[in-house]
Parts: sequence; structure tokens; C-alpha cells
Amino acid sequence: MSRVSPFVGLLFDRSRVGPLERVTTPPYDVISPAEQRRFVDASPHNIIRLDLAESLPGDGDVTDKYRRAACEYRHWRDEGILVPALGPAYYPYEMRFVLHGAPRRIRGLVCAVELEDWGGSIVPHEHTMPGPVEDRLRLVRAIRANLSSIHAVITTPCPALDALLDRECRNEPAAAVTDEQGVQHLLWIVQDAAAVADDLRDRSIMIADGHHRYTTSLLFRDEMRATHGPGPWDRVMMLIVDAATEDPPVLPFHRVLTAGSFPARGNRVRDLQEVLDEVNDDGLVFGVVAREGGELVHRVDRLEGEPPAVCALHDQVLGGKDEDLWFTPDAVEAEEAVRAGQATAALFLPATTAARIRTVIDRGHRLPQKSTYFWPKPRTGMVVRPLDDPSSS
Repeated sequence: MSRVSPFVGLLFDRSRVGPLERVTTPPYDVISPAEQRRFVDASPHNIIRLDLAESLPGDGDVTDKYRRAACEYRHWRDEGILVPALGPAYYPYEMRFVLHGAPRRIRGLVCAVELEDWGGSIVPHEHTMPGPVEDRLRLVRAIRANLSSIHAVITTPCPALDALLDRECRNEPAAAVTDEQGVQHLLWIVQDAAAVADDLRDRSIMIADGHHRYTTSLLFRDEMRATHGPGPWDRVMMLIVDAATEDPPVLPFHRVLTAGSFPARGNRVRDLQEVLDEVNDDGLVFGVVAREGGELVHRVDRLEGEPPAVCALHDQVLGGKDEDLWFTPDAVEAEEAVRAGQATAALFLPATTAARIRTVIDRGHRLPQKSTYFWPKPRTGMVVRPLDDPSSS
């Protein structure tokens, strides 16, 4: 069963680094090359220098960038750029944002969660790819830290967690930052959350964002156990959100087809906005933008079966075309790829829910890769969990 525990987190000393906007980032896998350069330039202590280290001219091999990141991390700790919390703690976390014109919030708890092999009470909902796993494994071997929280959800109410968040989130946060999309990220530190730990003990946890990082953590755990036995590597830093209470938005990843053709199907509509207005997960309605006779045409069509629509789309339409796809949460970017002749078609999907994803898992299936875009995403650098200190476990 899932077991959660406190850990001694490392936090940026704001008297040394200035506003946290300068040193924190989104998760590594949603950062474009241009954004990476902007974060690098923002501060000599931006977490991007560890989490997405750059290759430099003169590097002997690909591992040089990971060794460089590890040296930087040790320097930050030695110089007091990253400072430890005063003892093992849990970290309530809140994201405040506006979606479709309405103010929203998502709250959860950052904690250390005991790793389990897939098939236990921690379950994935998407497939992983070997490239990102190898990258993350090389990084954690070098740095020996969880730099960012895996984002996970439970889909049944957890009253103890809700009560803790109601109590703690009224206080002044220990860390706060507003990100590039206007989302406020707030973090608190609390030593006692035993009631929450007890309530979470027997619950199944679904990975929302961070499948590659979780898979990496399993591999690193096995490596370290083989030579060192049990240790902090037996757990991973995770933000757990009660999706039944918080209702996190699950936005779509749209599909962009880069090879072959896509047959004209469904009803023609006026433009991209009408496509996005029509797509619907309950009704399995998806949208298409493609060129027909040289003209950019927008359509919507309906699939058969049960939601979520992304599963039906892959089963009934895309088949084995995954190698010809790339994925984006930005509908305008997907449409523009077709307009510019960089893609043959763009397929637009609706938002879904965490509960609906869980029904797929409970039927013994996984969603196709890049099926969901849980948003907002917890900020990298709000708290770091070291893996070289037994007190961090």
C-alpha cells in the first residue's frame, strides 16, 4: 500500500537568489528551447541549470552536462543557496489560477512516497518512452535529488487531507511565485500530518504527470539497493491531489499528423474556434483541420464507444500511426502546422477528467502517450528532496 512520509526539503534562500520567479521553472518536459535559454539567462541559480542542463562546446560526451549539473547542485548546497528545512516536514501546495474566466484553485500535499513497482497501489495512466527515462536516470545518478514533484491524484475524497489544507493554507506561505501563465504557486511547511499519512496509506494513487520520472526512480532505487541497501532512494517526492475534491483540469494534447493523408470526414465548420467549441468528451466529438483541394478545412466528427475520446480516436482512427504524430496542448500551434505545410492534419481533442482516466486504468488499460495535460503543473524548484542524506527519507 502507498506510504507517505515527511522529508527534509531544500528551499532557495530568497535573500541570496531574489524573487522565486527568477529561479523556478515549469517541469522540464514542457520547456521549449527558447524558454530554456530565457530561464538560464534569468539567474545563475535558476533550477533549469540542474534539471535541464545544457551541452556545451568541448564536452567530451553526453554525460558531461549531468556532471556539470551535479557540481552546480553541490555548490548551491555548500554556499547556502539551497538551505534545508528545520527537520522532516510535509509541504502543503496550492495553485491559484483562472480558467475560462473563472477563478480556480488546486491544492495538495508534497511528501515522500514509497516507491512500488507498477501493478501495486501506484498506477500509471500513460505509456513511457525510453529516451526521457534514460535522460532522467543519468541526471538522478549524477545529482542524487528529486528536483521536481511527480504530480499524482487520488480519485476518492480524503477528508484528512482537505482538513489539513483548510487549516494550513490560511497562513502565510513559506514560498510563493507567480508563473509565466499567471498561476500563483504557494508552498507551506508543516511537521505534523500524521492523520493525512494514515488516511493515504490504503489509497490507490494515479500518476497524473511524471511517468518518466517515476519509472526513473524505480530504476535508480534498484541500482542503489543492489549496492547500498535501503535508503532515501526507496521513496520519491510527489504532490498528491484529492481529485474528487479539487477537480484538477485535464486539458487535451492535440495530435499533429506529419505523414500520410487524413480522409475528409464529419461535418464542416467555420474555423478553429468552432472546432474547439464543438469537441466534447461525453459525446466523443473530435475536430480535424486538413487541406482539401489546397484549402484549409475545419471539421468535427463523432466516434463510437466510451470516453475518453483520446482512446477512441487511437483505436478507431489513428491505429498504428503514432510514429507520424507529434503532440501539443496549443490548438493554434497545431492548426498553424497544417497551414504552413509542416503537417498533413491536426486532430483536436476535448478536455477530460481524472475520474474518467481512472476508469480506463481500472479496466486494465493505459491511455496512449501524451493523452492528458494536467494543468496547472507544480513548479520545479519550490522544494528539492535530496537523496544522499538518510534524514531526507
